[in-house]
Amino acid sequence: MSEPTSAYAAAGVDIEAGDRAVELMKAHVARTRRSEVLGGLGGFAGFFDASAFKNYDHPVLATSTDGVGTKVAIAQALDRHDTIGFDLIGMLVDDLVVVGAEPLFVTDYIATGKVVPERIAAIVSGIAAACEVAGASLLGGETAEHPGLLDPDEYDIAGATTGVVERSAILGPERVLPGDVVVALASSGLHSNGYSLVRHVLLERAGWSLDRDVPELGTTLGETLLTPTRVYARDILALIETAPVHAISHITGGGLANNLVRVLPAGVRATLRRDSWTPAPIFTLVQGVGAVPQLDLEATLNMGVGMALVVPQGSVDALLREAAARGLAPWVLGEVTAQDAAQDPAAVELVGQHA
Repeated sequence: MSEPTSAYAAAGVDIEAGDRAVELMKAHVARTRRSEVLGGLGGFAGFFDASAFKNYDHPVLATSTDGVGTKVAIAQALDRHDTIGFDLIGMLVDDLVVVGAEPLFVTDYIATGKVVPERIAAIVSGIAAACEVAGASLLGGETAEHPGLLDPDEYDIAGATTGVVERSAILGPERVLPGDVVVALASSGLHSNGYSLVRHVLLERAGWSLDRDVPELGTTLGETLLTPTRVYARDILALIETAPVHAISHITGGGLANNLVRVLPAGVRATLRRDSWTPAPIFTLVQGVGAVPQLDLEATLNMGVGMALVVPQGSVDALLREAAARGLAPWVLGEVTAQDAAQDPAAVELVGQHA
């Protein structure tokens, strides 16, 4: 065997592998480039031309940071790494778009026990593809090799994103009124939340393997668990242009009620009807196999709702038509009413049973 070429390599960090990974990912990153981006990949910082904001009366920057969580364990177990980027970008840009902001650029961070250039490039290819869907540039990032801290095949990913919105167009609780309607947009599945529960129930307690064919799912368990998060950003921006929208909630960790209440003002209650939709089989599978109480399940998973839009009654029909045309599978989820006391904290209540 040949000796390591440097002391750093002997310590487990392969700089040459990192350089090869950068070369492999360049083509993917280039596809995300917006006209406002200056320079290329590989510098110490990325540049975005802020003169693009001159068309705004009062531009406000919005920012968000997040990761993927334990869903990366599924990608690693299946040795498939080109979809996990959609989970990262979905968690980032869709937290921005709910305030009405257009995502502009993303930076990512990949930590791994050993840099395998092809694996890093596959991860970045998914990140870049999702950025294309969102209309955001992948402006830069970092790949860090952490031998001794992570096993050679282990990695974690995180990122940050920045967007812009006209100050007068910011969406949020102050716009919501009694009489508004809650419209749901379907999720593509579990998205990137609640995987600690799902893995505990199905893999650890039930002992199921990822290659297990599950009739209720119509495919293997692994394929279902790796289903990428839907990236809504461009669709949401189009819906906002179609009809007035008062507030939007991205349904992530904590479930439907806990996320929707974040965009409601004091003095109102949103009543959501479970009989307005049927959750996908993966949700009922976790509940049944793990004997998970319904309230616990709803406080952890999105239950098939990826986004919840709070809109005035007059917007509902136009919004449903546009969302359906975009393949978002929308439906009327519930309504907003006034509470007895105007100062009472906002509340969300789910009623009835799923069809």
